[in-house]
Amino acid sequence: MNAKKYGKIAYDGLITNNATFKLVLGTCATLAMSTSAINSFGMGISVTVVLLLSNVLISLLRKVIPNTVRIPAFVVIIATMVTLLRMVLDKYIPDLYDSMGVFLPLIVVNCVILGRAEAFASKNPVLDSAIDGIATGLGLTFALTFIGIIREFLGSGSFFGIQVMDFKIGFFTNSAGAFFVYGICIALFVLVTNKMEQARRVRKMRTLRMPAGDEPLPPVSETTEKEGN
Repeated sequence: MNAKKYGKIAYDGLITNNATFKLVLGTCATLAMSTSAINSFGMGISVTVVLLLSNVLISLLRKVIPNTVRIPAFVVIIATMVTLLRMVLDKYIPDLYDSMGVFLPLIVVNCVILGRAEAFASKNPVLDSAIDGIATGLGLTFALTFIGIIREFLGSGSFFGIQVMDFKIGFFTNSAGAFFVYGICIALFVLVTNKMEQARRVRKMRTLRMPAGDEPLPPVSETTEKEGN
Protein backbone atom coordinates (compact mmCIF):
# COMPACT_ATOMS: atom_id res chain seq x y z
CA MET A 1 0.00 0.00 0.00
CA ASN A 2 2.78 2.41 0.88
CA ALA A 3 4.64 1.61 -2.33
CA LYS A 4 1.51 2.43 -4.34
CA LYS A 5 1.04 5.69 -2.43
CA TYR A 6 4.66 6.74 -2.90
CA GLY A 7 4.49 5.80 -6.56
CA LYS A 8 1.46 8.04 -7.03
CA ILE A 9 3.20 10.94 -5.26
CA ALA A 10 6.22 10.51 -7.54
CA TYR A 11 4.09 10.19 -10.69
CA ASP A 12 2.11 13.29 -9.79
CA GLY A 13 5.29 15.32 -9.31
CA LEU A 14 6.92 14.07 -12.49
CA ILE A 15 3.97 13.91 -14.88
CA THR A 16 0.47 14.74 -13.64
CA ASN A 17 1.45 18.00 -11.94
CA ASN A 18 4.63 18.75 -13.86
CA ALA A 19 5.46 22.29 -12.78
CA THR A 20 6.77 23.45 -16.15
CA PHE A 21 4.74 21.64 -18.80
CA LYS A 22 1.43 21.05 -17.00
CA LEU A 23 1.05 23.80 -14.39
CA VAL A 24 3.20 26.33 -16.31
CA LEU A 25 4.83 27.67 -13.14
CA GLY A 26 8.16 29.49 -12.88
CA THR A 27 7.98 30.59 -16.51
CA CYS A 28 10.32 33.57 -16.06
CA ALA A 29 13.21 31.44 -14.79
CA THR A 30 12.41 28.73 -17.34
CA LEU A 31 12.74 31.08 -20.30
CA ALA A 32 15.76 32.95 -18.92
CA MET A 33 17.83 29.92 -17.87
CA SER A 34 17.07 27.59 -20.77
CA THR A 35 19.57 29.14 -23.20
CA SER A 36 21.81 26.10 -22.72
CA ALA A 37 21.41 22.56 -21.46
CA ILE A 38 24.02 23.01 -18.72
CA ASN A 39 22.35 26.12 -17.30
CA SER A 40 18.94 24.47 -17.46
CA PHE A 41 20.16 21.32 -15.74
CA GLY A 42 21.95 23.35 -13.08
CA MET A 43 18.86 25.42 -12.38
CA GLY A 44 16.70 22.31 -12.19
CA ILE A 45 19.00 20.51 -9.77
CA SER A 46 19.27 23.64 -7.63
CA VAL A 47 15.50 23.90 -7.35
CA THR A 48 15.29 20.16 -6.62
CA VAL A 49 17.74 20.47 -3.72
CA VAL A 50 15.85 23.42 -2.25
CA LEU A 51 12.53 21.63 -2.75
CA LEU A 52 13.77 18.52 -0.96
CA LEU A 53 15.32 20.34 1.99
CA SER A 54 12.51 22.85 2.46
CA ASN A 55 9.78 20.20 2.13
CA VAL A 56 11.44 18.01 4.75
CA LEU A 57 11.98 20.88 7.19
CA ILE A 58 8.49 22.32 6.72
CA SER A 59 6.97 18.88 7.20
CA LEU A 60 8.93 18.41 10.41
CA LEU A 61 7.75 21.78 11.71
CA ARG A 62 4.19 21.64 10.36
CA LYS A 63 2.67 21.16 13.82
CA VAL A 64 4.85 23.86 15.37
CA ILE A 65 4.42 26.72 12.89
CA PRO A 66 1.30 28.79 13.70
CA ASN A 67 -1.18 28.85 10.85
CA THR A 68 -1.36 32.65 10.87
CA VAL A 69 2.35 33.06 10.04
CA ARG A 70 2.91 29.93 7.95
CA ILE A 71 3.70 31.75 4.68
CA PRO A 72 6.40 34.04 6.20
CA ALA A 73 7.79 31.00 8.01
CA PHE A 74 7.94 29.05 4.75
CA VAL A 75 9.75 31.93 3.05
CA VAL A 76 12.32 32.09 5.86
CA ILE A 77 12.95 28.34 5.65
CA ILE A 78 13.27 28.42 1.85
CA ALA A 79 15.54 31.49 2.02
CA THR A 80 17.80 29.64 4.45
CA MET A 81 18.07 26.67 2.07
CA VAL A 82 18.77 28.95 -0.89
CA THR A 83 21.46 30.82 1.05
CA LEU A 84 23.20 27.54 1.88
CA LEU A 85 22.93 26.47 -1.76
CA ARG A 86 24.41 29.77 -2.96
CA MET A 87 27.38 29.35 -0.63
CA VAL A 88 28.01 25.81 -1.90
CA LEU A 89 27.73 26.79 -5.57
CA ASP A 90 29.92 29.86 -5.11
CA LYS A 91 32.57 27.70 -3.47
CA TYR A 92 32.54 24.59 -5.65
CA ILE A 93 30.77 25.47 -8.94
CA PRO A 94 31.49 29.18 -9.52
CA ASP A 95 30.74 29.04 -13.26
CA LEU A 96 27.20 27.81 -12.63
CA TYR A 97 26.83 30.30 -9.78
CA ASP A 98 27.77 33.17 -12.11
CA SER A 99 25.57 31.96 -14.98
CA MET A 100 22.47 31.70 -12.79
CA GLY A 101 22.91 35.30 -11.66
CA VAL A 102 19.85 36.91 -10.10
CA PHE A 103 17.71 33.83 -10.71
CA LEU A 104 19.50 31.89 -7.98
CA PRO A 105 18.36 34.11 -5.08
CA LEU A 106 14.94 34.41 -6.73
CA ILE A 107 14.44 30.71 -6.02
CA VAL A 108 13.33 31.96 -2.59
CA VAL A 109 10.04 33.19 -4.04
CA ASN A 110 9.73 30.51 -6.72
CA CYS A 111 6.03 29.66 -6.90
CA VAL A 112 6.82 25.96 -7.39
CA ILE A 113 8.62 25.70 -4.05
CA LEU A 114 6.14 27.86 -2.15
CA GLY A 115 3.27 25.98 -3.76
CA ARG A 116 4.54 22.55 -2.70
CA ALA A 117 5.28 23.86 0.79
CA GLU A 118 1.73 25.17 1.19
CA ALA A 119 -0.17 22.45 -0.67
CA PHE A 120 1.77 19.35 0.38
CA ALA A 121 4.66 19.59 2.85
CA SER A 122 2.66 21.47 5.47
CA LYS A 123 -0.01 18.76 5.47
CA ASN A 124 1.91 15.50 5.03
CA PRO A 125 4.56 13.35 6.79
CA VAL A 126 8.28 13.79 6.19
CA LEU A 127 8.84 10.86 3.82
CA ASP A 128 5.86 11.78 1.66
CA SER A 129 7.08 15.38 1.52
CA ALA A 130 10.61 14.30 0.62
CA ILE A 131 9.34 12.14 -2.25
CA ASP A 132 7.11 14.98 -3.44
CA GLY A 133 10.04 17.41 -3.38
CA ILE A 134 12.33 15.08 -5.31
CA ALA A 135 9.68 14.15 -7.88
CA THR A 136 8.55 17.74 -8.45
CA GLY A 137 12.17 18.88 -8.73
CA LEU A 138 13.10 16.12 -11.18
CA GLY A 139 10.03 16.89 -13.28
CA LEU A 140 11.14 20.52 -13.39
CA THR A 141 14.73 19.51 -14.17
CA PHE A 142 13.63 17.29 -17.05
CA ALA A 143 11.49 20.05 -18.54
CA LEU A 144 14.16 22.74 -18.21
CA THR A 145 16.89 20.50 -19.60
CA PHE A 146 14.73 19.39 -22.53
CA ILE A 147 14.01 23.00 -23.48
CA GLY A 148 17.67 23.91 -22.96
CA ILE A 149 18.90 21.09 -25.21
CA ILE A 150 16.61 22.18 -28.06
CA ARG A 151 17.48 25.87 -27.77
CA GLU A 152 21.22 25.26 -27.44
CA PHE A 153 21.33 22.80 -30.34
CA LEU A 154 19.31 24.95 -32.74
CA GLY A 155 20.57 28.32 -31.55
CA SER A 156 24.26 27.60 -30.98
CA GLY A 157 24.88 24.29 -32.72
CA SER A 158 26.17 22.70 -29.52
CA PHE A 159 25.12 19.99 -27.06
CA PHE A 160 25.97 20.51 -23.38
CA GLY A 161 28.67 22.96 -24.43
CA ILE A 162 30.20 20.66 -27.08
CA GLN A 163 30.08 22.11 -30.59
CA VAL A 164 28.47 19.56 -32.92
CA MET A 165 27.59 21.64 -36.00
CA ASP A 166 28.21 25.03 -37.55
CA PHE A 167 24.58 25.62 -38.53
CA LYS A 168 22.95 28.07 -36.11
CA ILE A 169 19.57 29.78 -35.89
CA GLY A 170 19.89 32.89 -33.75
CA PHE A 171 16.12 33.07 -33.27
CA PHE A 172 16.27 30.28 -30.68
CA THR A 173 18.71 32.15 -28.46
CA ASN A 174 16.41 35.13 -27.88
CA SER A 175 13.19 35.49 -25.90
CA ALA A 176 10.90 34.90 -28.88
CA GLY A 177 12.64 31.61 -29.59
CA ALA A 178 12.32 30.67 -25.92
CA PHE A 179 8.55 31.18 -26.01
CA PHE A 180 8.30 29.26 -29.29
CA VAL A 181 10.20 26.22 -27.99
CA TYR A 182 8.34 26.36 -24.68
CA GLY A 183 4.98 26.31 -26.43
CA ILE A 184 5.98 23.40 -28.68
CA CYS A 185 7.25 21.42 -25.68
CA ILE A 186 4.01 22.02 -23.75
CA ALA A 187 1.97 20.84 -26.75
CA LEU A 188 4.09 17.68 -27.11
CA PHE A 189 3.86 16.98 -23.38
CA VAL A 190 0.08 17.33 -23.37
CA LEU A 191 -0.20 15.11 -26.47
CA VAL A 192 1.95 12.35 -24.97
CA THR A 193 0.34 12.46 -21.52
CA ASN A 194 -3.16 12.38 -23.06
CA LYS A 195 -2.19 9.28 -25.05
CA MET A 196 -0.81 7.70 -21.87
CA GLU A 197 -4.03 8.48 -19.99
CA GLN A 198 -6.16 7.02 -22.78
CA ALA A 199 -4.07 3.84 -22.77
CA ARG A 200 -4.39 3.61 -18.98
CA ARG A 201 -8.18 3.93 -19.18
CA VAL A 202 -8.36 1.20 -21.83
CA ARG A 203 -6.31 -1.15 -19.66
CA LYS A 204 -8.52 -0.35 -16.66
CA MET A 205 -11.70 -1.06 -18.64
CA ARG A 206 -10.31 -4.38 -19.85
CA THR A 207 -9.42 -5.31 -16.29
CA LEU A 208 -12.92 -4.44 -15.04
CA ARG A 209 -14.50 -6.56 -17.78
CA MET A 210 -12.28 -9.57 -17.02
CA PRO A 211 -14.35 -12.51 -15.61
CA ALA A 212 -13.30 -14.79 -12.78
CA GLY A 213 -11.54 -17.15 -15.22
CA ASP A 214 -8.58 -16.42 -17.43
CA GLU A 215 -10.53 -15.67 -20.62
CA PRO A 216 -11.53 -12.05 -21.18
CA LEU A 217 -15.14 -11.16 -21.90
CA PRO A 218 -16.05 -10.65 -25.57
CA PRO A 219 -16.61 -7.10 -26.79
CA VAL A 220 -19.93 -5.52 -25.91
CA SER A 221 -21.13 -5.62 -29.53
CA GLU A 222 -20.54 -9.38 -29.78
CA THR A 223 -22.30 -10.04 -26.47
CA THR A 224 -25.33 -8.04 -27.59
CA GLU A 225 -25.44 -9.86 -30.94
CA LYS A 226 -25.38 -13.30 -29.30
CA GLU A 227 -28.16 -12.33 -26.87
CA GLY A 228 -30.26 -11.16 -29.78
CA ASN A 229 -29.86 -14.49 -31.62
